[in-house]
Amino acid sequence: MSWQETLSQLEAGTVRSATQNEQGHWQANIDVKQAILAAFKAGENTEFSGNYQGFVDKGNLPARQFTVADNVRLVPGGSSVRRGAYVAKGVIIMPPAYINVGAFVDSGTMVDSHALIGSCAQIGKNVHVSAAVQIGGVLEPVGASPVIIEDDAFLGAGVVIVEGVVVKKGAVIAPGVSLSASIPVFDCVNNIMLERGSPIPERAVVIPGTRPMKGEWARNHGLNMACALIVKYRDQHSDASLELESVLR
Repeated sequence: MSWQETLSQLEAGTVRSATQNEQGHWQANIDVKQAILAAFKAGENTEFSGNYQGFVDKGNLPARQFTVADNVRLVPGGSSVRRGAYVAKGVIIMPPAYINVGAFVDSGTMVDSHALIGSCAQIGKNVHVSAAVQIGGVLEPVGASPVIIEDDAFLGAGVVIVEGVVVKKGAVIAPGVSLSASIPVFDCVNNIMLERGSPIPERAVVIPGTRPMKGEWARNHGLNMACALIVKYRDQHSDASLELESVLR
């Protein structure tokens, strides 16, 4: 399949840059990522005109255009969805926000101001991506899995999620939390530390935390390192407090 066909199928949502197997594990779709890389290689820098006058980018990867029939609210003010990204019906994109090539944003999701959905990131249904959230992207190496945010998750303001972290259904990531492959996550409900690379569990409520650094010098100076803490799992009360106002849609 050519890179042109792959980009069109990505936009239609008929192929994805990452897939979930029967056991619930996510993995990168290498063929799709190779096609995206081929598109970058084939493209040449172009000076755009019209609404995009003054911008220069690969001519074969322009910003997508939407109509009322798409049932996507792309609010004016500097947002952009790149060619090869899927945006489902019912998605709201507040300005300025950016959704990069290969990304998948499912129905009912809100992408708030100054949010980034990186290349190939996968965002589920009814996810709230709050202001200034940064979802890292990955194209190379082609086998590297992107960030996955499953259905009904809530990402608070300023959250940073990178390096293929998976956030399972219904999880709540509080404002200011950073999640990466190297940041440990402590489950204070079950008194365990999650194994590196483990997903954030379903309906977990995660807040930013710190832990003491090792070594006498660090202890003497009271130095701490960032970590993430699971302090509870969602209940009916927390569900009500996170419910999106339907009037906004």
